Amino acid sequence: MTIAIDFDGTIVEHRYPAIGPERPFAIDTLKMLINDRHRLILWTVREGELLREAVEWCRERGVEFWAVNHDYPEETEANNPHFSRKLKADLFIDDRNLGGLPDWGTIYRMVSRGKTWADLIAEAESGASAMDCGGSGRTGKKKRWWQF
Repeated sequence: MTIAIDFDGTIVEHRYPAIGPERPFAIDTLKMLINDRHRLILWTVREGELLREAVEWCRERGVEFWAVNHDYPEETEANNPHFSRKLKADLFIDDRNLGGLPDWGTIYRMVSRGKTWADLIAEAESGASAMDCGGSGRTGKKKRWWQF
């Protein structure tokens, strides 16, 4: 899967144009996604020296992106007659998502298991129901959290 990942506010805390501290577990999760053979594209508003600093910051921590602000490493406007700044990724990870940025553990579970928000909510609800019933696996009417 090709995954586009924002930098400021997503991999690091938002301190643009400075580089903020790492968001908890961001680098470890990116390394796991790379090990799982996903193609990671750094997708950021940064350009020039600020972009070079962000790429180097990640590289120093062991994260090498497949491409940076392009669909593939060699892409240029000259060699792609249909060049567009809009990436053709399967998934985008960005702190400006509707609903905000989940923690990186949740992001990894979603990507590695092919889960959606709806899947995670359904799993949480069924897990809560099983816990409400004592987790004994009993059958019958399930007690919901709002029932006393």
